[in-house]
Amino acid sequence: MAVQNLSPALPSSAHPLANPGYGKRGTPDQEPLHRDSFAHLPLRARYLAGFIDALPEGAAIDAKTLAKAQPLYGQMAVRSALNELTVAGHLRRVRRVAEQEDGTVRWVSETYWSRTARSSAWWTRFLDGDVPEPDPEVAHVDPAPEPRAPRSEAYRVLAQLGLRDPRLTLSAADCAALEDHAATWLARDPAPRNLTQALTAGLPPTVHAPRAFVARRLRDKLPPERLQFSPAAPPAEPRHRGGHRNLVECTECGVPGRPDAIPDGLCNPCQATRSRTHPVDLTVRHA
Repeated sequence: MAVQNLSPALPSSAHPLANPGYGKRGTPDQEPLHRDSFAHLPLRARYLAGFIDALPEGAAIDAKTLAKAQPLYGQMAVRSALNELTVAGHLRRVRRVAEQEDGTVRWVSETYWSRTARSSAWWTRFLDGDVPEPDPEVAHVDPAPEPRAPRSEAYRVLAQLGLRDPRLTLSAADCAALEDHAATWLARDPAPRNLTQALTAGLPPTVHAPRAFVARRLRDKLPPERLQFSPAAPPAEPRHRGGHRNLVECTECGVPGRPDAIPDGLCNPCQATRSRTHPVDLTVRHA
């Protein structure tokens, strides 16, 4: 059998750019590219890493686009490789609030790429607005977690939804990922019962994905801000990019959450699924 050439195909100059806010974004203090930059990765992820690394800033690096742009792997294999690159510390998908010139805000998604593998602690500091020192060595095993702070009222409301209606039973990871959204709601309407009512009223007969369903309602039913009118009020300062305004997106399912709720770039349910299945589909797709 002839050996397939697994050297990364050079990206075409016509590789599509993503919509603003959705493309490849670099990170600081990356090592120069060398022969063994991605030698620690599985074969499929190694090939895709070389391909992504050669793409320009702002290039579309979603699974569908990457599958069309190179000759060896289809969309499912590319998606699995992106998960491997996330766990290895090369990639993070982030959702953050961006202020527009007219004063409105919207959520935008960003995909950060690092030729140098980074630890989860490095990514957390970077996404919080800090630029940490380069990792001397990537720690793939996170240190023991620090003692947890008392849970917020937002977390408590989410955790008790399943008691109100079993169709909205959420896991601890689900509650942590949605906590900031619920806290934003309570900042505008401090009555927890109103939040619970908005999330549980008029449910369909079956809720197949409670976490996604609750996230949608938190977004769509969010009360308006209570504006305070004062002629002496100074103009609002631009929001800081760091802190809880930035949410990491799970590379597999796209659910947003705080960096500490999505370790290694994959949410807990997706990490559990990955550990059970150990995807090793190295099937080469022929052109």
